Amino acid sequence: MDILVMENLLFQRNLTRLYDLKGSSRARYIPDSSGSNKVLLDQNFIESMPTSPIFVGNKGKRRLGRAIWNDTSFLASIDVMDYSLLVGIDEEKHELVLGIIDFMRQYTWDKHLETWVKTAGILGGPKSAAPTVISPKQYKTRFRNAMSAYFLLVPDQWPPPITTPSKSHSEFSEGNSQNAPSTTSAE
Repeated sequence: MDILVMENLLFQRNLTRLYDLKGSSRARYIPDSSGSNKVLLDQNFIESMPTSPIFVGNKGKRRLGRAIWNDTSFLASIDVMDYSLLVGIDEEKHELVLGIIDFMRQYTWDKHLETWVKTAGILGGPKSAAPTVISPKQYKTRFRNAMSAYFLLVPDQWPPPITTPSKSHSEFSEGNSQNAPSTTSAE
């Protein structure tokens, strides 16, 4: 048995929201999201985005993307799938806490069988929804795409507003100068 020791992301944190994200929509919703210390799932995360989006800056988005790319490349190379991204929001410190977590399994014959059963819809669940258990290569791709879409990029700098006179303002000025009496100054 191989053991991987990871940092406790929750240590000495006051997290107001906590999500376990896999990049899948199948069976990834907790109907009762009330209460403290409740870990919510992908569909809860997507549902909260219109009212409580998570924005990251350009540098943060690049660093997050690179970390996810490297971690998922490594996990797929050793034939591991079924991991999650734990996302916590620490509003006191204004920090986003992230880390890949879960009981990581290799894609063995029993996982191949589970993929087939879930794809066929034999044990329930919609046939149209992709199964949560897929090959490490497919899992890596789905995970990367979802995480990239979940975190919205906010520009580091906003461009200055472009001010141009409106056409109606120009026409108004031209119209008034043509009809206005001319004035000359007498010296």
